[in-house]
Amino acid sequence: MYALSTTLAVGPKFLDPEWLISTFGLIGILAIVFAESGLFIGFFLPGDSLLFTTGLLVAGGRYLHQPLWLVCLLVSVAAIAGDQVGYLFGRRVGPALFRRPDSRLFKQEYLTKAQEFFERYGARSIVLARFVPIVRTFTPIVAGASRMHYRTFIVYNVLGGILWSCGVTVLGYFLGQVTFVKDNIELILIGIVVVSVAPIAVELLRARSRARRSSTT
Repeated sequence: MYALSTTLAVGPKFLDPEWLISTFGLIGILAIVFAESGLFIGFFLPGDSLLFTTGLLVAGGRYLHQPLWLVCLLVSVAAIAGDQVGYLFGRRVGPALFRRPDSRLFKQEYLTKAQEFFERYGARSIVLARFVPIVRTFTPIVAGASRMHYRTFIVYNVLGGILWSCGVTVLGYFLGQVTFVKDNIELILIGIVVVSVAPIAVELLRARSRARRSSTT
C-alpha cells in the first residue's frame, strides 16, 4: 500500500483531494460532486482530481474500502442529481440570473462562458461540459434558463454524469495499480490538482487584469 503526502495540496487545504477524502470519506466525495455539478457556488471545488484520487485510494484500500462498482454508482448518482438541481435552478430563476451582480464567488463571465459553450454545442454540451472545470457547473444552469427540453436534458445528463464520474474514477483505479504511478503518486496527484485549479486561477487573473485596465481608463 502506498502512502500519500499530507502536504499534497496546491493551494487551500480544502482543495486537497486526499485531505477531503480522509476527513469526510465517501459522503464528502458525493457532496462535493453534487455541489460542483449544479450549485453555482461549487465551481471552485476539485471535481476531476477528487474523482481520480478516489479511484487511486479505492485501488490501494486507503480511506475508502467500498468496492469500485459501488463508488462509481454512487458518484454517478450524485453527479446526475447535481446537474438536475442546476437545471431546475436555472429554469426557475431564468433571465434574472444573468442580471445577478458580480461577487467574490460569482462572476457573470463564468455564466457567459457556459452560455457560449451551450450555444456552440447544443445538447451535447451537457456531456462535454462535464470534462471542463467551471463550465460544467454553469452549463446545466444555462440549459435550464434556456428552457432546454427536459427529456433531452435528462438523457444527456445521465450519459454525461456516468461517463465523467465512472471514467475519471476508473482511470484513477487502474492507474493506481501501475508500478510507475505508485512510485510517483505524489507528483501525479499534484499535477492533477494543478490542472484542475489552473482554469480557475487563469480566470481570476484575467478578471483582475480587466479590472485594472478599466480602472486606468
